Amino acid sequence: MNELEDINIVLKRSIRGILTLTSRTFFLQIISLLATFLLTVFLKPEEYGAFFVVSAAVNFLIYFSDIGLAAALIQKQEEITDDDLKTTFTIQQILVISLVIISLVLSGKIALFYKLSTAGLWLFRALIISFFLSSLKTIPSIILERKLHFGKLVIPQIIENLFFYTTAVFLAWKGWGINSFTLAVLLRSISGLLIIYILVPWMPTLGIVKNSARKLLSFGIPFQFNSLLALIKDDLLTVILGKMLSFSQLGFIGWAQKWAFFPLRFFMDSINKVTFPAYSRIQDKKEFLGKAIEKSIYFISLTVFPTLTGLFLAAPYFVLFFPKYQKWQPALISLTLFCVNAIFSSISTTLINVLNATGKIKKTLNLMIFWTAATWVLTLVLVKFVGYNGVALASALVASTSWVTVWLTKKIVPFNFFVNIKDATVASIIMALAFWLLSLYFVKNLTGLFFAVIIAIGIYILVLRLLGKEKFLEEIKIIFSKKLARSRIF
Repeated sequence: MNELEDINIVLKRSIRGILTLTSRTFFLQIISLLATFLLTVFLKPEEYGAFFVVSAAVNFLIYFSDIGLAAALIQKQEEITDDDLKTTFTIQQILVISLVIISLVLSGKIALFYKLSTAGLWLFRALIISFFLSSLKTIPSIILERKLHFGKLVIPQIIENLFFYTTAVFLAWKGWGINSFTLAVLLRSISGLLIIYILVPWMPTLGIVKNSARKLLSFGIPFQFNSLLALIKDDLLTVILGKMLSFSQLGFIGWAQKWAFFPLRFFMDSINKVTFPAYSRIQDKKEFLGKAIEKSIYFISLTVFPTLTGLFLAAPYFVLFFPKYQKWQPALISLTLFCVNAIFSSISTTLINVLNATGKIKKTLNLMIFWTAATWVLTLVLVKFVGYNGVALASALVASTSWVTVWLTKKIVPFNFFVNIKDATVASIIMALAFWLLSLYFVKNLTGLFFAVIIAIGIYILVLRLLGKEKFLEEIKIIFSKKLARSRIF
């Protein structure tokens, strides 16, 4: 197989991977959206806040679980060997088991420190066990990602989330409170583990091969330190805020963050899940890589920009009109600010993916150091002066510096940035103005809100069609084309 044929296969599998992940998870994302809504109806803000803090504490452990070896295996240009897999699995399990034992031993003291209820303590322990079970899925997941077999990779995710959300919503409806999450996280991790080993029957083996470990750690350690900074910037800060704010206030932050970042999970995760291994495979082919970056940015702006714009405009009316949802009204300011964060993050996350895939891990590390320091300083200062909304305000201000990722990426790979976000940006602004005008006269109840949203969406599509013309139609044709020839992609 020659080089062009290999690139063509990567490109075909990448686009099919994005389509597969998006289409197969669409139904699941709808369930997630509905389940999150129902949970925030059935649970009190302080119960949702407790889950938010405990989850952040456990996420702090997850980032220490493989010291970047999984990413190193995905980024590696050469074929991975059995020694690579065995070494990665062994080192990861040493770390994971050590963290699990320490966490379970200290769980009582942690619960006492945060004044968690007995239910909160058992939720923490359940998440620790789930963390261990999830670590066992790493190698099978890597094997599927390396081969760009995202159709199979998404199956365990679907099963896991179905178990989690159906269990959590049902038990919350029955009045279990925080205990709803405890059983749900256990069922999620067990089901996902069983399914992925059915799909990829890899036999775990133990052992550390020094040569393999040295090569993987040369990329893995900087990558993991980068992830650690992201953890400190977000989850550790949430853990610290658990002592500064009430669980109700943390519930408002968690609610706002969950909804504002939902469009990123819905649209962007599928693209970025595929593009990191794909970018890694074509990192030396600058022309192809540049075109691939432009496609990613175009589709992300096309979907994320209008969704976030519509979300923060429609949310105040929905909270006002929907029964039993007025309790979340204090979180609306945070929601708007987190939406600003998400708009910037949708672009910067994609470009960070490019920098990591091309081996420029030190550049992203420097960025994360700055973002982490700025987030902590601004958050702690703003929370003191403006209260819990200071968390979201700090995140929006820090995210606004993300333009630097465009500059750094352009120094490595030539690509056109503004052309690929222009249409979605203008169309989103016009859509927002149209919704605002409609809201002044027609949005008096949920029915009026529904029709205003539908009309606004129609205006967005119309403006996008008028602005984009040939580009919009060409991109749509590429999405639905069954024959993904290289000439059509680039």
